[in-house]
Amino acid sequence: MGGKRGRKLAGLALAAVLLLPGLLGGCGKPGYRDGVYTGRSGEDDTGAWGEVTITIAGERIADCRFVTWQKDGTAKGEDYGKVNGEISNQDFYSKAQLAVRAMEAYAAACREAGDLKKVEAVSGATIAYDQFLEAAEAALEKAAK
Repeated sequence: MGGKRGRKLAGLALAAVLLLPGLLGGCGKPGYRDGVYTGRSGEDDTGAWGEVTITIAGERIADCRFVTWQKDGTAKGEDYGKVNGEISNQDFYSKAQLAVRAMEAYAAACREAGDLKKVEAVSGATIAYDQFLEAAEAALEKAAK
């Protein structure tokens, strides 16, 4: 291709190559300052919230940790879903523990994929997913150059 049309297409292609990475955004994309950044989600209807800590190295995601906290400030862990230390409702406990396992799954997916858009929701743990995304985006805003 020659002439004006060829130069115009070449110019558009060059612009796309230069601008597209910045427009796509995402977890760990180039352009983040190295360091450790923490973001927090808003509270859900029970007063619980999520917190993501992202480590950026070489302008990319090096580590990601996600914890959700109960209204009283207790981290959701192996006791989440128990009442007075006992499993009083197995179905409720199983659902609560699914959310706990999803916390690590979301953090691992972010570490591996390096892009929030590639982190998929775990069925049955969508509140934790929403909290993860909100907190991760807040952490990455702090890391942006």
